[in-house]
Amino acid sequence: MFMDVTFWVAVAFVVFVGIVLYKKVPAQIAKALDARAAAIAKEIAEAQKLRDEAQSLFASYQRKHRDAEKEAEEIVALAKSEALRLAAETRASLETQIARRTKMAEDKIARAEAQAVAEVRALAAEIAIGAARRVIANSMTPDRAKALIDSAIGEVKERVN
Repeated sequence: MFMDVTFWVAVAFVVFVGIVLYKKVPAQIAKALDARAAAIAKEIAEAQKLRDEAQSLFASYQRKHRDAEKEAEEIVALAKSEALRLAAETRASLETQIARRTKMAEDKIARAEAQAVAEVRALAAEIAIGAARRVIANSMTPDRAKALIDSAIGEVKERVN
């Protein structure tokens, strides 16, 4: 029995188990494993928290991006409508200006035409008066002048009365 190898292996195993139990190694291993499991659980919880924060931040950025796109579209639409309104106002203003300037030009032309006609008439009257003077001066005798003056005075008396 003392010479049997199996006996000594069994004794060594019992002594080893006794020392392990005496030193409380299984409890220390369990504590170490529990601490490691707690650390891993803590890291997992922290990673989950960071993941949730990242997702909420990503969702926030997506909302901001959509809002910015919507605002940009509204700005573009507003700019287009403003440009169309300004174009219509400019067109209307231009048409009004053109009509006013056309009217001014027509009025100016009419005034120039009336002035030219008046100048032509005045010149024609002057020429006619000059011609009549020459004709009258050449054909008028003193007796005839006296008869014309008497006749003119008579017409004035009749018109006045």
